Amino acid sequence: MRSEQPTVLGYMKSQPEVLDRTYRNKEIFVKPFVDYCQEKDIKKIIFFGSGTSYNVSNIAAYYFKHMVGIDAEAHYPTVYRYYEEANRNQYVRNEQILCVGISQSGTSISTVNMLEKARSEGFSTLAITSNLESELTKHVDVVCELLVGPELTPPETKGYTTSLMSVYLWALELSRVRGTYSEEEYQKACKDLEKLISDFDEVVKQSEAWYDRVRPTILNSDRIYVLGYGIDYGSMLEGWLKISEMLRYPTVGYELEEFMHGATTTLKGNVTIIIIGSEERELERMHVIRKAFQKYTERVHVISCGDFVRDVTEKDIVFKEHYNKYIAPLAYTVPMQFVAAKGAKEIGIDTNIWPFTEVSGHLQEEE
Repeated sequence: MRSEQPTVLGYMKSQPEVLDRTYRNKEIFVKPFVDYCQEKDIKKIIFFGSGTSYNVSNIAAYYFKHMVGIDAEAHYPTVYRYYEEANRNQYVRNEQILCVGISQSGTSISTVNMLEKARSEGFSTLAITSNLESELTKHVDVVCELLVGPELTPPETKGYTTSLMSVYLWALELSRVRGTYSEEEYQKACKDLEKLISDFDEVVKQSEAWYDRVRPTILNSDRIYVLGYGIDYGSMLEGWLKISEMLRYPTVGYELEEFMHGATTTLKGNVTIIIIGSEERELERMHVIRKAFQKYTERVHVISCGDFVRDVTEKDIVFKEHYNKYIAPLAYTVPMQFVAAKGAKEIGIDTNIWPFTEVSGHLQEEE
């Protein structure tokens, strides 16, 4: 009997199990990372990735700056390779700068090329990938396994949440080792994450129910905007990417405040706006901006959790638990995954088929 073809929706709904398994086996990828950082006395980390992996990199840099207190950046590999220098001012030794490549498949051409260059110049290099035999692994000093399991559809969904939790666990453990988190803070952070993982099946169910409520207007939109701020600038990037590549509607992502500098002139009744309501300094400003948007379109949706959002309506999805801002991004992307994947299915798009085949960003396996 032929097995059922894997689907994006199937992988999305497997996220609770995958995150639980990854957390229970965290030593597999956390210990090699922390040991290498300590061995090389790492002073700066630069994360590289494309597509979903860049979006993870963006949040990873936030984790390491705000949790560990280390200089951290996220960059598109090709842009950095050609136009930037990792140690321009020579304030540390090259080996004290860690270049991290994030690639679920390990075949991203730009990431492979960037890590090859970094290693040749004497920088410390590390990759996290689910394919331990991939080309990327040949160009780094240390490989950490991404415990996501197979994801055979082109759009990555469980790969995003697994990668994001993995880099969070890196930052959490290094914070403990370097003393920026006390043992009490560390244990509380672990318990908070365990609670979110135990809730994740409900996160998936609530996200699908929300999509089912709002689908009529979203699927009849001329344009979709996704807005985020703070740590959830990266969540915005991932939501924008997923909706664009699967639903294939005109979709644009903005930092919340930057949207006010011109793009607001495009607002009208058939425009959908999705705002990620983070527990950050801009939260109060988000309420003001949201109220203003509602004068132009009723299709304003907030994704948040706990009691961050006032005047919640059926158009919003607010997860009941109050997840701290470092782990809440794991939940916030799921509603947008449903907009992308379930919406695509309902308008007749097969997300298993990648429509653009002329040029690929990935190394191709030989026949």
